[in-house]
Amino acid sequence: MRVIAGKYRSRQLRSFPGLDLRPTADRVRETLFNVLTAGNPSALEGTVWFDLFAGTGAVGIEALSRGASMIHFAESSTRAAEIIKKNLTSLGITTGFQIINRDSIRGLRLLDSAKITADIVFLDPPYEMEKAYQQSLQALSRSHTLKPESIVIAEHQKKFDPGEAFESLRRYRKLEQGDAALSFYHLAPAQ
Repeated sequence: MRVIAGKYRSRQLRSFPGLDLRPTADRVRETLFNVLTAGNPSALEGTVWFDLFAGTGAVGIEALSRGASMIHFAESSTRAAEIIKKNLTSLGITTGFQIINRDSIRGLRLLDSAKITADIVFLDPPYEMEKAYQQSLQALSRSHTLKPESIVIAEHQKKFDPGEAFESLRRYRKLEQGDAALSFYHLAPAQ
């Protein structure tokens, strides 16, 4: 597993054997960032991210490598949170991140109470935790962490559909890459 592009391009990231992690595959991550930058390499400059179910931190670290200014990693596993720290340290990253060692819902509550908003939210629960998708997307739709222009992306199995809408949060795009899929959501305009 490696950083695909940007400041830390080609640098290796750690995981650990036996830890119940399924890091976002390089090809899926590449597709995700190609969509987000759409031919504009500086599109992510200064963005704020929430990386929910962060695992190894690969997606958030990729965002930092491409110019994001702040990543809030939420990860309930203490062992995985330590891997995120080790990956950041190995790259010499000392600022621009917060590791929240809590589940996604409690992490979102913490961010919401601190009045922190995200430009981009990425969530990637373990595939077998299908309810976690609905719970997280519903919590996001009810929180104040999203702005009208915020993008929420859920990585999931191609054969599983996390849902089209969660109150004002609506899916506007779905991409498939191998066995994985990315669902993109945004807040529907007020009527």
